[in-house]
Amino acid sequence: MSVKFIGYIGFNNLSEIHSPTAKILGDGVEQRNRVLDVDYVNAAAKAQEDGGFDRVLIPFGSNSPESQIVAAHAAAITTKLGFLVAHRPGFTQPTLAARQLATLDQLSGGRVAVHIITGGADEEMARDGDHTQKPQRYARTDEYLDVLKREWTATTPFDHEGKFYNVRQAFSAVKPDNLPVFFGGSSEEAIEVAGKHADVYATWGETLEQTREIISRIRNSAAKHGRTGLGFSLSLRPVIADTEEAAWKKADEIVEQVKAVRVAAGLPISGHTPPNIGAQRLLETASSGRRDGRLWTGVAALTGAAGNSTGLVGTPEQVADALLEYYDLGVDHFLIRGFDPLGDAIDYGRDLIPLVHEKVEKFKYKRASLAS
Repeated sequence: MSVKFIGYIGFNNLSEIHSPTAKILGDGVEQRNRVLDVDYVNAAAKAQEDGGFDRVLIPFGSNSPESQIVAAHAAAITTKLGFLVAHRPGFTQPTLAARQLATLDQLSGGRVAVHIITGGADEEMARDGDHTQKPQRYARTDEYLDVLKREWTATTPFDHEGKFYNVRQAFSAVKPDNLPVFFGGSSEEAIEVAGKHADVYATWGETLEQTREIISRIRNSAAKHGRTGLGFSLSLRPVIADTEEAAWKKADEIVEQVKAVRVAAGLPISGHTPPNIGAQRLLETASSGRRDGRLWTGVAALTGAAGNSTGLVGTPEQVADALLEYYDLGVDHFLIRGFDPLGDAIDYGRDLIPLVHEKVEKFKYKRASLAS
């Protein structure tokens, strides 16, 4: 299997190591950072296209810019880069969402995938007026994807009557060329929906043993629906430098920067109780410190394993070797982003991505030789 790299466009160049409120200009005047920095979006899209990324994730949040619109803009200024558009079911009718995504796919020349984010935190969902509980949300997502996929494939109008959606004579004249569905979540409800619907299952960077376990669970879930050949995406924050010592020093500095920013903002750096199963697992892993030689959990421990917060640390060669171990387990997509979003993306494209492709080709050749 081939290996694909997914980057990230987070609307501006901020991250956990930057204060979200203001930046200091040359004359000492403070200026509030723009939530949507068009110059950054343009630069990030072009840098990651030039750097050999296959796609970039456009995130979704209850207080952030709209992911599909940002993807449409980025698609218009690039020619090869693909887009993984984060999308939350429940706020748009699935028939309309299907047409929106298919339209974006057509306008971009088939460069779109969708990342289904069901939503794990009740308080975050409530900001958009959704007061459902997690089991109900996953049941809704299951039905939502049934309707959405049927809208993409139906050749004649169809009816659907379910618990959450009731449509009559639904039909979309616009169809996607090939629009993969990415899906994440570690709860039992999430695993069941992923097995039924996901083309690519997305998980955070955990230990090799934990990754092996989750891949097995998803494959078993998919088998219940007669499905095989699912892809797997692993999200990581690589920290690379010319020497191993310099890379770990850089990682330690990032931890101190994150700590300082969170303390200044009045955010906790310990005592976290994350609401979703995946973050709970990750936080438990973080309590054990460094794992598998290169898996780094320093930021995950400080932030309560909020989102993509674990990394691999070392020289590009060492990190590439670590990625190859995950590839050997069945991971064929790596979602990588740095703590200096634009600068790190450029470094990954120059120093890491070509090296991983080279190692994967050698690995495939060696495996084929042993099998013949």
